[in-house]
This record gives sequence, C-alpha cells and structure tokens, in this order.
Amino acid sequence: MSEEMKKVDPQSPEFKIELEKTIRFTDKVISQFGYAYNPDMLINEGIQMGLTRNKLIYDKRYCPCFFVTGDKEEDRICPCKPAIEHEIPNDGVCHCQIFCTPEYAAQKTEKDSLEAVTHEHSRGLTKEECEQLLSQTDVDTDELTSLLEARELGMIDFSLVDVREWMEHQGAHITGTDALVPTTSFYKSLDEAKLDTNKSVIVYCHVGSRSAHCQRILSENSQFKSVANLIHGISGYRGKITR
Repeated sequence: MSEEMKKVDPQSPEFKIELEKTIRFTDKVISQFGYAYNPDMLINEGIQMGLTRNKLIYDKRYCPCFFVTGDKEEDRICPCKPAIEHEIPNDGVCHCQIFCTPEYAAQKTEKDSLEAVTHEHSRGLTKEECEQLLSQTDVDTDELTSLLEARELGMIDFSLVDVREWMEHQGAHITGTDALVPTTSFYKSLDEAKLDTNKSVIVYCHVGSRSAHCQRILSENSQFKSVANLIHGISGYRGKITR
C-alpha cells in the first residue's frame, strides 16, 4: 500500500507509538553491533521517521533512502546486509548515515565543530557564477546556500524541489523549498506542482540517492532549463532548515 493510499500522519498516536518502537530498534542495532549514532541528530531523526513510515505502510522497516520496489533482492530491510558487510567496515558509516563506527562519529564531531567555526561566505556570487552553478549536475551545501541568497536578491531564479515524502517534509525541509514532489507519487505530484519549465531545478532528498533518481527522470523527460541534485541531501545541508 502506497503512502498516497495510506496517509501517514507523524502526529498521530499510531505513528508516535511505532516511532518509539523504531528508536528502541535502532538503539538495539547500535548495542548489538557496537556502532555509534551519527553525531548529527537531524540525520538520525529523519531515518528513524522514515523507518517508522515504511513499517506502517509495508509492515517492514525498509531503508528510507531507497525505493521500495517489492523485489526482495533489491529492497533493503534495516540494518541492511550491504551496510553491515561493506559500508560500515569500509567507509565507517552506512548509506543512510545513521549507523557508524565510534571512530567515524568522533572524527565527524571534530570536523563539524571545525567547519562551524571556520565556515563563512566571504563574498556573494555574480549572476554569471550563479548560472554556471545551476548548469552543473550536482551542487553542494555551500553552493545551494549561495544560490538561495542570490535568488533572494533577485539575481537569479530557480525551483528548489523536495522529493522526499510528505511526512519527512513536514518534519524538516530546506528553507526556500518551492515544491514537494514525493517519489512515491512522483509523476502525479509533478503535474500538480506546475513548476515553471523555463527555470532551472534543484532537487534534494535525505542523502541524495532518491533525488539523483528523480533528477535523471526530469533530465530525460522534461523541458526544464537544467536539473541539479543536492549532494548528500538535507542531511549534509548547513544552511537554514525549517522544522
């Protein structure tokens, strides 16, 4: 059953009860495997809410960073085998970034602290620089922040589109988001959004995987000026977040 058919309300008693179970579940995974949570609590909360949503819809805690296709070989149930066997041992963190090694968590805490101190926009972008960024396949957090600042100044215009689910968007989204086009009802929601095809589009999701898929669809089947994907999604975004 799709989320379009079964509306998932994060404020409902049903969801809150299931969310508590999911948190106990992720706590158990942390303890069982000797993992650590990501120091960024927004990432953990987003994944826990996504796992809860999938549990209520599909009766399994499918990884919220992948499409649920109904193919048992493709669909990932948390904690997924690739994360346990490859991603965490090799990269220090799973694809969704909620589970990581204690060493990775410590390094990320130190890095985030340093970035918070040293990060500063020294100057604004020119219109030409903005156009060049929008023509790229990917943009990072600093580039999107600068583009949003330039848009507020009237230097440039584009559409920022969240392709996560309604529930995730309600929990937190990038300030300045123009439309929500959930991946589970992508084509229908895209029609309803009535985005200006003369504008460039930047899409984002939680970590960048779903939005990369939607980016390919938009690039191949639409007349948008250009379509860029936000690298690492909202989980890696350092700009303003509306909660």
